[in-house]
Amino acid sequence: MAAAKKADRDERQAKSAARKAERAEKAARRAERKKNGASPSTIILSSSSFEWTSIPEDDEKALQHDRLSNLPDDVLLSIIERLDAADAMKTSILSRRWKQIPTMLSKILIMVGSADNMQERTCDVARANATMLGATRSLLESRSTSPYTIHRLCMQFFLGDGSIKFGPIVSKTIATHVVSFAEFTILTEKDYERCNPVDMLAYGWQLKLFISTCRNAFACLVRLKLENLRLGESDFPTILKLCKQLGFLRLDNCDMGLRSLLAVEHPLLRELEIIRSEFERVDLNCLPELTTLTFSYWNSLHDPLSFGYVPLLHTVSISNTALSWHKMLKLSEFLGKATVSNLHLGFESEKIWAKPEDSTELSEVFSKLRLVNLAAISEECDLTWTLFVLQGAPSLEELCIRVCDCLGIWDEEERKKLGYSEERKDADAKWEASYFKHRKLSVLRIFGFQSEDKFVDYITTVMKAAVNLKEIYLHEKPACEEKCEYRRQRGDRFPKSRKQKILVRNSLDMHMRPLLKLHFRF
Repeated sequence: MAAAKKADRDERQAKSAARKAERAEKAARRAERKKNGASPSTIILSSSSFEWTSIPEDDEKALQHDRLSNLPDDVLLSIIERLDAADAMKTSILSRRWKQIPTMLSKILIMVGSADNMQERTCDVARANATMLGATRSLLESRSTSPYTIHRLCMQFFLGDGSIKFGPIVSKTIATHVVSFAEFTILTEKDYERCNPVDMLAYGWQLKLFISTCRNAFACLVRLKLENLRLGESDFPTILKLCKQLGFLRLDNCDMGLRSLLAVEHPLLRELEIIRSEFERVDLNCLPELTTLTFSYWNSLHDPLSFGYVPLLHTVSISNTALSWHKMLKLSEFLGKATVSNLHLGFESEKIWAKPEDSTELSEVFSKLRLVNLAAISEECDLTWTLFVLQGAPSLEELCIRVCDCLGIWDEEERKKLGYSEERKDADAKWEASYFKHRKLSVLRIFGFQSEDKFVDYITTVMKAAVNLKEIYLHEKPACEEKCEYRRQRGDRFPKSRKQKILVRNSLDMHMRPLLKLHFRF
């Protein structure tokens, strides 16, 4: 055994010495050529420094015979597909062996931020899109005679200067090649906070102009992300009809004017995200393949959503920073006939907008519910009202409660001006717990747990109701910004020491449930 180890060590040392000698020899040749004034004719990109480095023409043959270049095509492609667009397209100048590699790529990602290295909205849009155009031409126009299929084409770019120029290139590529998966992330020069209605109208017009340059590209899109757009009443339905293969759609701050109605119908759409909506209502009329819905931040005075034909819908995430005038939603009516299994409700440390209901009212919509996450509940709220979910969902397996008080706006005058509720956040969420037994719940998670009677009493109530509860996870408060005045004043009472943990265990009478495990998570 010792002899084998010694032989292995000697072999490694020999290889190391050989590599050092090879490097020394190359350095000597470079010094000699520099002394003789040889002129470089080939350039390569140093991926670590993003600087151009010269090598002489004499070394091109040697470069073609290095170990990396001798790898099989499929292995070489796998390596290059892990680079960003800028580096991938520059590999074609390494040698004749590498020249055709970019035309063989099956995954092409051309994005502002990778090709341009500028991710902030303060960047020059014209410059960013010019760089995108160069990357698009290098990676797509060169494939005009390539027989290789593009399995994944993802593009992220700005609307505006230059975007309509690479639309036809993408369109031609899709027309001449089989593209299995195409995705567009279309950004606007101004972000949400700086956009006004005039900007949104301008961006909407730019989008329609871009679509006109590459309609067949949109017909092949599987994923589409749009932001900060105001379109005409017929434009969204037209886009949905045009994107025949669409499986994922994200609309962030998009509308057809204040208090407009959006009807969504699509045969293949599986995931839908609508964020910061100015729609009065979104009607999910006919979405036979929809499985996941995210709906956040609405201004509607009424129910902001209606659920039509969504037979496969199983995951719903709804969040809102409710103001004083926001309607309390009755989930039994709001969800309609949608029987989901995974439900996330976010309250953003403001007014509770979900109205507690009797279990008989929730029996249909909660019949398949397996996981519930009640997020960003204000610390001033009592937690008893959340038990209506447990009582109304007999098949619930995991209940997650997240308590937080990192308000976006603390100034009382400003809160009053903007319409935030002046009452307790749970003023309209009263519910008196009645005696009931739950036989499916196995996991209870509480984020933002504090050693206070409110939390201890709540957990005790759940333990009495959930007779088959197996595990309780108590998590520390989520990370908070330094400017959060409430956190500094109140402090954190999460049990961290052994003595504090024992006190919590004793308060919960854990000795009465020997099979129930209590976990503390920092």
